[in-house]
Formats: sequence, structure tokens, C-alpha cells
Amino acid sequence: MKFQCPREALLTASQLVGAAVAVRSTKPVLACMKAVAQDDALFLMATDNEIGVRYELRGVEVKRAGAAILPPGKLISILRESSDAMVSLDADENGTLVRTAAGRFNLPGGNPAEFPDIPAFNDDAAYHEINAGVLRTMIKRVAFAADKTEATARWAVTGVLWEAEKGKARLVATDTRRLALCEAPAEVHGKKDAKDEKAPSHLVPQKAIQLLDRSLTDDGELIRVALSANEAMFQTGRALICSKLVEGRFPPYRDIIPKKPGVSLQVPVADFLSRVRQAAIMTDDETKRVEFKFEAGQVTLEAQGGADNGSGEVKLELPEYKGGEVEIAFNPQYLIDMLRAVENEPTLKLEMTDGQKPAVFRLGEDYLYLVMPLTG
Repeated sequence: MKFQCPREALLTASQLVGAAVAVRSTKPVLACMKAVAQDDALFLMATDNEIGVRYELRGVEVKRAGAAILPPGKLISILRESSDAMVSLDADENGTLVRTAAGRFNLPGGNPAEFPDIPAFNDDAAYHEINAGVLRTMIKRVAFAADKTEATARWAVTGVLWEAEKGKARLVATDTRRLALCEAPAEVHGKKDAKDEKAPSHLVPQKAIQLLDRSLTDDGELIRVALSANEAMFQTGRALICSKLVEGRFPPYRDIIPKKPGVSLQVPVADFLSRVRQAAIMTDDETKRVEFKFEAGQVTLEAQGGADNGSGEVKLELPEYKGGEVEIAFNPQYLIDMLRAVENEPTLKLEMTDGQKPAVFRLGEDYLYLVMPLTG
């Protein structure tokens, strides 16, 4: 295999695909990428046997077609440190020679035949299509709420729930202390009654969601999503991502969403985020607690750190709020995460009952963020 291509394009492709290699494996080939050069394209592949990626890099000058094994870490470092417009690679089973204008680098090789196959997207199976820009927004507003604790006993909450039904795609994530839900239109193909029937739920690993997000480079393209009993597949214009699903049962999220809030009000996103961040300064690792006192015309945020950390108070005017008084406490980081995810929106609707029940933030009918209050 021998080819020449733009350095920046190869760097971008290698960084995306390299994120899917196995961190720990008894098979050394899984710590590498497989490259296949043919016609005017280069295909880069990686897998950890749970999640796989295949990326097509076009506009490549292929001088000798073939396949090779590439170590992503060294290759990415070479490409990142070079300032050349073009780079060339000459590779076989014994190793790879990387040439830049100023240097030559010899990388170890491997047998491409030992690399596992990555399945192709099946256009004949049921799948749905969703706009890439919309999907990027959905991921930004939901994925942060999934449980990041690797040692958790509840594997189901480490994934992102993906549902497609009645012309919609829905993403849901929770760590049991907060929950984010986002819906968007999706065109379903391959199911006769897809607009009417309820589709089964699928738990997609966070790593697959992160790779999908990184591959969404063209907001205008349509992304194809195929969900089967054990696997999820995502096809973008350049990348195919396939992933085994997370095992376990996702919590019945619809049951915990309050049906009749006591009060509702509009909060300005930018100003509310600013006040929460200011109040959070005076919290400490033990408390992580900000008290919110909503009353007619304003909200007061109070933070009390430990004996050596002091305290703080900030206010935000809410001239349109004429409801009753509500006192409720939150971990400020849970609000900051959500407010950053919707920072381009002018306002959010906040629904509360009292200081003991979950609060819900909404953006129209398509986005919901539920957060549990701190009690006691």
C-alpha cells in the first residue's frame, strides 16, 4: 500500500478512528488501525470488538493499492507536529514509512488479515434518517446526563437510550439524579407501520455516541441509524459506526416526570447560568449545594461552604414571575451542565412543585431536563 494525501485530512480521520481502538486487549492488532487504499480513497478502521468505526478519506492519490496495520498514537503525533500540506505513506506487513518534507518515520506493521471485519450498513433493513445538525444538538443536550461512573452497578444508566417511533427520534440519558430527554423529527424507512407503532428501546454506549458526535461534520447531511436487537449502526457521509448495545433495563423515565407542577416560570438562560456559576464559587466538595429561593419578581441563590470557605448570595430579577414562594436546593453543577448545553436559547421554562420533588426545565415540546433537589 502506497499513497499520498493531504496531511490535515489524514490527521482528522486518524484522530476519529483512533478513538475507537482497544485500550486493553490480548490481541495487539486491536490497538491499531487497519488502512485500505484503493482507487482514490483510503479507508481507516478500528474496533475494540464492542464498537467499530470505518472512515472513508477521499481525494487520495493511491500509487499502490493494498492494506496495512497502522499504530494510531505515533501516526497522529507525526501528523500533528508536521506543517506540510501533503504526506505520503508506504506500508506493508512489515511496517510503514511515513514521509514528510522534513522527515522519514518508520512505524511497526502487522498482518491486516488478523484485523476483525467491520460490517457494512444494511440498506435493506429498517432504519431512520435524521438531520446531522439536529442530531448534534440532541447529543449535546442529552449525553452529559448519562452516568460516567465506570464502577456503577447499574450498567443501563451508563448508556444513552435511543428510540424511534411515530416519525420521531428520542434520546434519553440519566444518572438517577438527573435526566435529559430530547426529541426531533426522523424519517423511518423499512417498516410498514413505523409511524404508528412503538419501537423497542436501545441503549447505546457513551463511547459510540461520542464517536458519532465527532463524525458529524456536515450539519446538512442526513444520518442513517439502524437499531437491531443487539447492535446500533450509524452511517454518515464519511463514517460508519457500529456498536453493541449496553445490557440492562433503562429506568421507566416517563413515570418520574411530574404531571402537574405547582409553579412554572420563564428563566433567562444566560443570566441564570451566570448567577448559578457565581453561587457555585462558594460551595465546597462536601456540600455542592446552592439554595434557591423563588419569590415574586426574583430568585435568590445562597451558597454556604465549609467553615473555611465562607458564603455567597446572588440575585436574579424575574419580573414576569408572580407565583408563590418556592425554596429548593440543587447541586449547581447539574444546572450548569444543562444550561451550557442550551446556552444559545434565550429562555427556559422551569416547573416546580416544592423543595422535595424534582424540578423540570423545558424547551418547547422537544426538550426536557429533570433534576432532583437536595433534601435535608
